[in-house]
Amino acid sequence: MAQQTEKDIFKKGSKTYYNSSFFFPKKIRDDVYKLYSFVRVVDDFVDEQPAQPQKLSAITKAYFSGNISNLDDNSARVLKNILALEKKYYFDADYVPAFLNSMQMDADGYSYKTMEDTLKYIYGSAEVIGLMMSKIIGITDKSALEAAKLQGRAMQYINFIRDIKEDIALDRCYFPLNERKKYGLENWNIDIINNPKFGEFTKNQIELFYEWQKQAEMGWPKIPYRSRVAIGTAANMYRWTANKIYDNPKLVFETKVKPTKKMILAQGFKEALSRH
Repeated sequence: MAQQTEKDIFKKGSKTYYNSSFFFPKKIRDDVYKLYSFVRVVDDFVDEQPAQPQKLSAITKAYFSGNISNLDDNSARVLKNILALEKKYYFDADYVPAFLNSMQMDADGYSYKTMEDTLKYIYGSAEVIGLMMSKIIGITDKSALEAAKLQGRAMQYINFIRDIKEDIALDRCYFPLNERKKYGLENWNIDIINNPKFGEFTKNQIELFYEWQKQAEMGWPKIPYRSRVAIGTAANMYRWTANKIYDNPKLVFETKVKPTKKMILAQGFKEALSRH
């Protein structure tokens, strides 16, 4: 069984995902914790300040070489976990490398000029997480796997929108330059709050979320009941976040828009009743 360490790392990283995970079947919950603790630890190498790109480089080299002797204890622990999951669930060979590549894009300060650039990042940072989760859940249907990718994409895009202020502080922007230029937002800094088109831009980005989310939900009937409850809970909380920001785009500069634990659990029980 996963020990408390994995649960604590997961909880610190995403309360929405963590609280939604209570609704997964107990038999896979520990593996969900192992997956997300790996994702969180590696993501923190590039997100926390000061960033630690050397640790990202070290864990990437260790993944490809299989030699963990040069890693710190925490990195070694989560890498051993993901290697075990990769073997247990027969992850496709590109899943973990794609994730590590997206984290390297963060470390390198990659500049996103087109939506193709952004989607390349999203594939590694979110879509492959959805695919790995699908393997853990036991989903094999091709249309359901495509839906899992779209679910990851939709949620990640809301993260981008919710975290605009946070990412500006990191000198980071995931929205394509060619899209921002349409609204006079090519200079991405704290002053965008004063741009009269910021609200329109943000709403149009949220419309992308709505469309991807709609497509993702077409695959939900293929997901086993208990896992469908967990995924539906998280997805609807992301929709709640999207709706709040859509109603007031400048809210992203005032607070980090996130549901409470009480809201997440209430949504989970609602999902359990409505999807049985």
